[in-house]
Amino acid sequence: MDMQSPRRIDTHHHFVPPFYLEAVGAAAVARTLVSGKAPEWTPRHSIDAMDRNGIETAVVSISAPGFQCDEGERADLCCRCNDYAAKMRADFPGRFGSFAGLPLPDVDASLKEIDRSLGTLKADGICLLTSYGGRYLGDAQFAPVFEELNRRKAVVYVHPTEGCACDIGLPPASLEFPFDTTRTIASLMFSGTFNRCRDITFIFSHAGGAMPFLAERLARLERRPDFKAHVPEGVIATLQRLHYDTALSAGPLAMNALMSLVPARQVVFGSDYPYAPEDTMTGTVRGLAALKLPEADLTAIERGNALRIMPWLEKER
Repeated sequence: MDMQSPRRIDTHHHFVPPFYLEAVGAAAVARTLVSGKAPEWTPRHSIDAMDRNGIETAVVSISAPGFQCDEGERADLCCRCNDYAAKMRADFPGRFGSFAGLPLPDVDASLKEIDRSLGTLKADGICLLTSYGGRYLGDAQFAPVFEELNRRKAVVYVHPTEGCACDIGLPPASLEFPFDTTRTIASLMFSGTFNRCRDITFIFSHAGGAMPFLAERLARLERRPDFKAHVPEGVIATLQRLHYDTALSAGPLAMNALMSLVPARQVVFGSDYPYAPEDTMTGTVRGLAALKLPEADLTAIERGNALRIMPWLEKER
């Protein structure tokens, strides 16, 4: 297993600007995590961890709780974070890409930020959280956002947040994050968003949450015409068009379930650094190696699939 050769592309990698942590509060970040504390982070921390784990490029995004601040400040904080990521890309050529955040649930401000981020800032895609204000992504409120992203043939990376579930006393990252991913995939599927927005390339975190386990169960809904109308190609075929990352999911239980649903070409490398510590990044590299996948499949997951989705990353080195 090659840890040092800088060839991997990490599509699930976060950045934590100091002004972001101040605005949303370290406690709001800390309460979501297994560690119970907000990470200490700088771009150099990321680069050093990447170098030790053979990661050439990390596509960075803002994690949960997102832009959780006063409504009047949300759009400004979002813009500042997207500008910060753009500066990281300029300061460290080839080492960082970016998935720009949006100030949802404000749809009008989000449409403006899509234009600015994908146009002026040249972000590699858009990062959405799984839910906003108690609404999952398939909600009709968000349809204009998906229509615009579809028009632009954008890459859309979806990261979980706390969602709407009752609190049972566990860190949201342990249980609610994968379930919120599962819920939002179902929301996008049975609202017809996936069917309407076929030019969006979707990437979902953490091996799709519980979706590999539930796929056949959800497929039973095809017996009802009202559900079937939204997934004319079928539930399984729809799920097989999506992409999924390996963050916190590189063990045999999660990966065997995922890869029984989708081929290797639909899986991309993700570490969840720094919200998950560097030893988790190393564990992801080692976990994928331990699966004994065909070499072509492992290479595709660690690098090739990300370049197929975002070929310009190679040109920006």
